[in-house]
Amino acid sequence: MPTARARVSSAVMTHPVRRAQAQDLSDRLGLGGLAMDPDPGGPPSALRTALVAWARTAEGATHHLMIQDDVAAPDDFVDLVAHCADRFPDDALAYYTNWHARNGSAARLAALAGAGWVRAAPEEFTPTLAIVLPIALADGFRRYATGSAERHDDELMAAFLRGHGRSALLAVPTVTEHTGTSSINGHAAQGVRLAVCPSESADARPLLLDGWVLEELDWLPYMRYGEGFIRLPGQDTTPDARYHFTWREALPRTGLSEAAVLGTLGSRGPAEEKQARQVAEAFGPSFADELWIHCLLLGVQARAAARRYAPGGGDPAGTAAAEKLRAAAVSTVGPAGLPPERRPEAGREHTALLAEYAFAAVSCGERLPERALADRR
Repeated sequence: MPTARARVSSAVMTHPVRRAQAQDLSDRLGLGGLAMDPDPGGPPSALRTALVAWARTAEGATHHLMIQDDVAAPDDFVDLVAHCADRFPDDALAYYTNWHARNGSAARLAALAGAGWVRAAPEEFTPTLAIVLPIALADGFRRYATGSAERHDDELMAAFLRGHGRSALLAVPTVTEHTGTSSINGHAAQGVRLAVCPSESADARPLLLDGWVLEELDWLPYMRYGEGFIRLPGQDTTPDARYHFTWREALPRTGLSEAAVLGTLGSRGPAEEKQARQVAEAFGPSFADELWIHCLLLGVQARAAARRYAPGGGDPAGTAAAEKLRAAAVSTVGPAGLPPERRPEAGREHTALLAEYAFAAVSCGERLPERALADRR
């Protein structure tokens, strides 16, 4: 592959208590050094340190990578970032998305549809564990954020990008990973936080460099604290309106009937019924139903997105790479959908069960539109 044209400078955002792991990350990836918290004894503030990191742009750089110290990344990460910057020179590019966030559901849906990138939901925080900005945007963000009372750089980044009319692009296959559950900035209460679609660099590179982009989310299913919700179109334009709508409340806006959705619970085959019982025994009957319906709706929207936006209206499945990405997306949906305090209960055996159950629901959802329309005629 030719050398990338983009020139990427970088910094690792860190705190003195994590200096050693930050230095190891910087040395291994060949990054531009550490951006240390300028007031390590002060109140927790990711923004305080992020401003130092965004100021470490190098002369002649076209883009700047800011990566946090508790991130694992492949050895070829900087090269991958540079080639992606060649492809999307004017965009903010986020290489990590939490498995339980609204943007995590957007990335999961995009993976199921076969996309390589997805446009972030503008009203949610922009994931900043590993993010690249064009130099002009990096300088603009630093000027915008300096003096702000906000301590969360990801919230302020989202507000900044909204002001520019274009939210970040999220990498769908996730080559970075969040390590550990501790949080200097007070996020430990959110529980285990991992990548939404974990992927090896060799598998991710073709999708990130050549895969199609899902720009329009329409309605988006997501889960929080064991319940299913739906983000409705245009929700980001009404900041004073309600932020969360349960799937039942939002379903009339999707074109699906509640009868068609609930009917799938009673029409599952023996294998799916067994899985449902096992999930209910482990995590409760309500969670088993909510996870099924959430994944069913993901399947509905993934199929619709592939038909509407994929080149040639292609089948989201088919290639080995597409199937690996779909499997990765489904592997995280069950644990991510659990309440934070219950995620540690999802060991290897439960994770496999949840993935099989989720995939059955996604597959059912991919067949649902025709059936739902037939039921309503």
